[in-house]
Amino acid sequence: MTETPGFVPAARTGVQIQEAHRTFFRAMPKVELHCHLLGAVRHDTFVALAQKSNAPLERAEIDAFYTRGEKPIGVLRVLRALDAHLLTSPDDLHRIAYEYLADAAAHNVRYSEFFWNPTGTVRTSGIPYASAQDSIVAAIRDAERDHGIVGRLIPSIDREADPREAVEMVEWMAAHRADEVIGIGIDYRENDRPPELFWKAYRNARLAGFRTTAHAGEFGMPWTNVETAVELLKCDRIDHGYTIVDSPELARECAERGIVFTIVPTNSYYLRTLTPERWAEDHPIRRMPGLGLKVHPNTDDPTLHKVNPAQAWELMYSHFGFSLDDLRGFMHNGLDGAWIDEGTRHDWRRSFAADFDTARNVLTESLAV
Repeated sequence: MTETPGFVPAARTGVQIQEAHRTFFRAMPKVELHCHLLGAVRHDTFVALAQKSNAPLERAEIDAFYTRGEKPIGVLRVLRALDAHLLTSPDDLHRIAYEYLADAAAHNVRYSEFFWNPTGTVRTSGIPYASAQDSIVAAIRDAERDHGIVGRLIPSIDREADPREAVEMVEWMAAHRADEVIGIGIDYRENDRPPELFWKAYRNARLAGFRTTAHAGEFGMPWTNVETAVELLKCDRIDHGYTIVDSPELARECAERGIVFTIVPTNSYYLRTLTPERWAEDHPIRRMPGLGLKVHPNTDDPTLHKVNPAQAWELMYSHFGFSLDDLRGFMHNGLDGAWIDEGTRHDWRRSFAADFDTARNVLTESLAV
């Protein structure tokens, strides 16, 4: 296998990846439920925004943001830099949202729910919430017109900020409703910022009719954070959630409820803390389906992680050892976890399955030649 930039060498499953496999992973239909808008900014767009805003960032520093070595650093400093220096107008948000959706559509992502942190946009970038949301929603509509991808926006709580700002974010959402804005999430560094701090924002979001998800159990934080997100915050799905493998009882409960876990094969924490030889062997992702959990792979921060949607699925096959049948099931898990109406879910389950099987038949025929 030729290493794709950003992929970390790992113990192989014995599968020899050929170009036909890559064609398959690109062609298979996908939904994306776990992607951060500011983690999807193209390198050249970052440079252009920096030049436009006269940001105090050297080109070498910007280039370093997009360098992912054997022990990658996290991406949070990049996201902070965007808020602090680069995003100066609603048009900037339109540009990065449109470009993200166009890039995702090129890998046959047909539906995407992506995160955006309004607190940083409003407080740091100085762009009012309504103007920012309107620009992102306009980009969603433009991308659907131009590329056929359906996009939905999830304003996400900055857990490093005061919990009162999370409550305020929900108030902004309720005051400026749009059909494309469908729920809330919570992200940024989980250490010392447990989910229970934000119970009021989640309660208010549910009362206002929004769906809910949360990053939990991501940075090696205890499985009790996952439990709190499920039981106290009453989340519809969980982002990451890896440490749930340390609690078989909670895993069984989540499996019985059918809660979907949006996992990330290129998650920085495990790439840093596990050795290259054992990274894919010891990653909790390997154990989650065996516990009955419904997992669905995503890119998280695609340009910063140096991974695209097709590569995220390829990693599940080439590094984590899941079969094509497993991936077909994970694809359906994504549809089950998506915040769409039941009629759409039913239709997409049928069409996605047919298109997956067609792409797999092409792969089989190509490998037989």
